[in-house]
Amino acid sequence: MKTTILITGASGFIGSHLVDEALQYDWEVYAGVRSTSSKAYLTDPHIHFIELDFSSPQKLEVQLDELITSMGGFDYVIHNAGITFATRKEDFYAVNAQYTKHLVQALHAKSLPRKKFVLISSLAVFGPGNATTFQPIQLNDIPAPISTYAKSKWQGEQMVRSLDSFPYLILNPTAVYGPRDRDFLGLVKMVKLGLEISIGRYRQMISLIYVKDLARAVMAAAQSNHLQRAFIVSDGHSYDKNRLAEMVKHFLHRRTWRITVPLFLFRMVVIAIDRIYALAGTQPFLNEEKVKEISSANWLCEGEEIWKELNITPQFNLKTGLGETLKWYQDQKWI
Repeated sequence: MKTTILITGASGFIGSHLVDEALQYDWEVYAGVRSTSSKAYLTDPHIHFIELDFSSPQKLEVQLDELITSMGGFDYVIHNAGITFATRKEDFYAVNAQYTKHLVQALHAKSLPRKKFVLISSLAVFGPGNATTFQPIQLNDIPAPISTYAKSKWQGEQMVRSLDSFPYLILNPTAVYGPRDRDFLGLVKMVKLGLEISIGRYRQMISLIYVKDLARAVMAAAQSNHLQRAFIVSDGHSYDKNRLAEMVKHFLHRRTWRITVPLFLFRMVVIAIDRIYALAGTQPFLNEEKVKEISSANWLCEGEEIWKELNITPQFNLKTGLGETLKWYQDQKWI
C-alpha cells in the first residue's frame, strides 16, 4: 500500500509548492481545498482533491470515516490551511486557531495520522527580536506576538501542543518568497515602474526562505524521527531591508527614484484609515497591527538547526531564488 499524505490549504502559494514536493515521492497525494479554490497550480492528474468542512470536529470525523473506508486514512497530514489577512479580527481566530483545533481533534479521535501531523505556523508568533542588539529570534524565546494574525497562529500551536500523545511537529518559517507569491509582487512592480518607496530611515534586518526550500524542509521533517517539537525555518542568511530592492533593480535592469516616507507620518495615515474602517467593524489590509510588524527592525532568526537535524541544506540563496521568482513573474506576464 502506498504512503498517503493530506496537505490542507493546497491551492495557495505555499500549499501548491508542498503538493509539488510531495508528488516527487511515490505517494498518494490528497489536496485539501475549498470549493471556490483555484486549481491553477494543481494540474497533476495524480492529485486527489478533498473539500474538508472545518466548522466542527464532528463533521470532520464523518468525512474521515468515509476516507478511512475508501482509502484507509492518512500516514501524514500537513496542515497549511490558514489566512494571513481578514477584514474582521475574529476571523483570524476562527480559521487559524479553531479550525486547527477541530482538525486535530477529529484526527486524534480517529487515530490519524498514522505517522505525523505537521503544522505550518509562522515566525510571527515570536514577535520581533531586539531592535538594539539584533539578536536573532530563537526557538526557546518566549512567544510575544504583536498582531492578531500572529496571536491566532500561536493559539493554534498551543492547541496542537496540548495533546501529549499526538504525533505532531511544528514549523515556524520566516518570510517566504518565490513563484506564485503575490505579496512580494508589489515590490517588484514598483521597481519596474522606477520607484523605490522606503518607510523610515532606520536599520531593518530580516531572514528569508525560498518556497521550494521550505517545501523540501517540510517533507523531510515529516519523514524524520522528530516528534512533539518545533523548528524555525530560514535559509540561514541575514538580509538588510534594502537588499531586496537592490537585487530586484539589478535583475530588472532598472534605476529607481527612492522616496522615503517618515515612519511617524506613515503610521498616522494608516491609523486614521484603520479608525475609519473600524466604524464599519472591519479593517483594511494595511492596518495598525500590520504596520507594527513590517516596521519592526529585527526579524532575524536562527533557522540553521532544522537543516542540521535533517541532514539537508537549502538549495537556493537570495540571488538564485530571486532570479527564478522574477523569471516566473515574467513568464506568467505578471510583470
